[in-house]
Amino acid sequence: MEILMPEPQIYVERTLALIKPDVVDKEEEIEELILRSGFHIIQKRKLQLSPEQCSNFYAEQFGKVFFPNLTAYMSSGPLVAMVLARHCAVSYWKELLGPSNSLRARITHPHSLRALYGTDELRNGLHGSLSISSAEREIRFMFPEAILEPVPTGQRARDYLNLYVKPTLLAGLTALCKEKPADPM
Repeated sequence: MEILMPEPQIYVERTLALIKPDVVDKEEEIEELILRSGFHIIQKRKLQLSPEQCSNFYAEQFGKVFFPNLTAYMSSGPLVAMVLARHCAVSYWKELLGPSNSLRARITHPHSLRALYGTDELRNGLHGSLSISSAEREIRFMFPEAILEPVPTGQRARDYLNLYVKPTLLAGLTALCKEKPADPM
């Protein structure tokens, strides 16, 4: 009998997802759609933000006409914050969300989450990070205890592999060859 091991999963990219106050009652339904779309929910919490916290979270929107309405809306009730992980999490989450204007989303992306759960341009039901760097900042904001390690790329990745992975593999494979087990598994 052959034992099949599940394929290892490495979640390199994470993003922040928020279920906004007006659709928090649809939390289970939305989570089911998230999981069916290939995401893993790494962390989750329900919280209510003060207007000041909302102002800090949406600081890049400060000065725009809709900013006061946005902070009032986001602090109007509890919301659900989740850290989602999967390959290319930020771009896949943005694709699943659809356009930020729910009315436009209903026309151009009728199966997107904002088309399904949003009501207008401001009350679009869900939030998603725009980039990897904004995802890191937003995750730290909503989950201050989270440990986010930067993903090495380029020369840093090669250095990490050469310093830690290759020596471990070499030692393990050398020991395996010396033993010459009849059944290496």
